[in-house]
Amino acid sequence: MDNTVSLISSATDWLLTGLSGHPHVSPPAWAYWHARCMVVGWTILLPVGMLIARFFKVTPRQNWPSSLDSRFWWRCHIRMQAVGLALVLVGLALVYARSTVGSALANAHHVGGWLVIGIGALQLLSGLLRGSKGGPTAVTVRGDHYDMTLRRVICEYLHKTLGWAAMAVAICVTVAGMVLVDAPRWMAVIIGCWWVAYALIFIWLQAKRRCIDTYQAIWGPDTRHPGNRRPPIGWGINRPSSPEAEGGRKDLPKT
Repeated sequence: MDNTVSLISSATDWLLTGLSGHPHVSPPAWAYWHARCMVVGWTILLPVGMLIARFFKVTPRQNWPSSLDSRFWWRCHIRMQAVGLALVLVGLALVYARSTVGSALANAHHVGGWLVIGIGALQLLSGLLRGSKGGPTAVTVRGDHYDMTLRRVICEYLHKTLGWAAMAVAICVTVAGMVLVDAPRWMAVIIGCWWVAYALIFIWLQAKRRCIDTYQAIWGPDTRHPGNRRPPIGWGINRPSSPEAEGGRKDLPKT
């Protein structure tokens, strides 16, 4: 019993100690809330919104392709990205004009932070400039998305590439921020476990071929639709073949 108590006490002391090994000292309130906003935004909401957008364009219970254009992923993605970016802006406001020239790590955190904010702004802009939708169910069949115009292709390449790049930069900036404030080890453990879980879920969903091409999720696999006659944009994207041609929903992934 004494050994168990001693072990728990040692583990607790280790988790409460700063990353440097010294007792953790709480940063100023503005820095504390800055970190909270950025972690919730860049570590939780924005990545989860990206995960849903990538893997849930066709939901597991959706009778695809009889049922097309599920809005589940779109609503989740937009709401999570909007709230996440709002928290990021609040976090930015809390530190704006407070930063000073410091160590190389502090400067890297500062530059990386502005870089990820800039990428976030470009993401918002690329979404707004993606063009019209079009398609058989629209008032006008012609549309940037349905026709996969050059404008739409460029926007998709930018949006998808910048999104994952922003997440990679955000992880580096978060790590630098935790080191700068000598965050308690429990915080690093929790964030680390979160990213490991995120990576495992991503790999599992990718292996299940849940990354369905947006175009097919909206309009189905028929090659009469112009976008189905060109390669999908991005990597690891699954294009289920026509159920009629294959004799059933053989190529539609299941979870």
